[in-house]
Amino acid sequence: MSEALVATEVPEASAPGASGARQFWRRLRARRAAMVAASVVALLVLVALAAPLLTALEGQDPTTYHPSLVDSARGGVPIGSFGGISADHWLGVEPQTGRDLFARLVYGARVSLGVALTATAVQVFLGVVVGVAAALGNRWVDQLLSRITDIIVAMPLMIMALALLAIVPSSFPRPVLVALIIGFVAWGTIGKIARAQTLTLKELDYVAAARLSGWGTLRIARRELLPGLAAPVITYAALMVPANISIEASLSFLGVGVKPPTPSWGQMLSSADVWYQAAPQYLLLPAAALFITVLALTVLGDGVRTALDPRAASRLRIGTGRKQESKAGKEGSA
Repeated sequence: MSEALVATEVPEASAPGASGARQFWRRLRARRAAMVAASVVALLVLVALAAPLLTALEGQDPTTYHPSLVDSARGGVPIGSFGGISADHWLGVEPQTGRDLFARLVYGARVSLGVALTATAVQVFLGVVVGVAAALGNRWVDQLLSRITDIIVAMPLMIMALALLAIVPSSFPRPVLVALIIGFVAWGTIGKIARAQTLTLKELDYVAAARLSGWGTLRIARRELLPGLAAPVITYAALMVPANISIEASLSFLGVGVKPPTPSWGQMLSSADVWYQAAPQYLLLPAAALFITVLALTVLGDGVRTALDPRAASRLRIGTGRKQESKAGKEGSA
């Protein structure tokens, strides 16, 4: 009975299924910018996963020093044109150490993307669990969990992260630590979203029908409420990933994030601030990688948001003509 009521009572974005997935994909494809961004993100993920293979093809690794490739008399500037670019070092070498820049860049993608995705998964898990528990609990449980969520939201993320990273022993794997700290300190907003959406959904007829059918709270949450949370949670998660990449880069830039010799784009930027004139590619390459990654994820997140909720206007007026958006919206409502 409750499954039948879902189709009639819940908005399209809140009732995922085979037809809903097709409509979502149709709307997303109508946004050319989102599809280009998705292709860029897929390429970046592929590069990160294939980092060992790519560096093996080059014949280098991200940690080996090559002192013979830097000019010690000039303070460690790479020997050769364009930062020491050659057949053996496709993007040149790092100043002072001579480590291969291509290898450090592709391995840095693993760290930056891995930290951001792990942190986002932690944020989504904690936010949904606390938000749903607050909405389904009694008045005292709701008040307690809501006040905890308010405290988490009010916490200054960067200051808390700096403090926690400073006191944790260096023996703990740094990328994992950064991801966990970001996840545990920044789940408050998605917790509020999950609570508000659950309060709305639990008043609908199909949830009442499930309750009258004798279903327990956990079964109702799993079968009836979580599908309705998919659209807002996925939307916000897609926009959290680029923010988490920026946070990881900022922490590494400040010297408290990922530690050498593990490569990270933020760490490379931190080390490159004194080399922008002598070896500009050492600064430009990780900066360009961060810019492209954050931009692609932001555009993709906006595309996912508008595809899940066609009534919401896109914040990015590029990549989709009005005719295409109107056509996709009509097809989705048909």
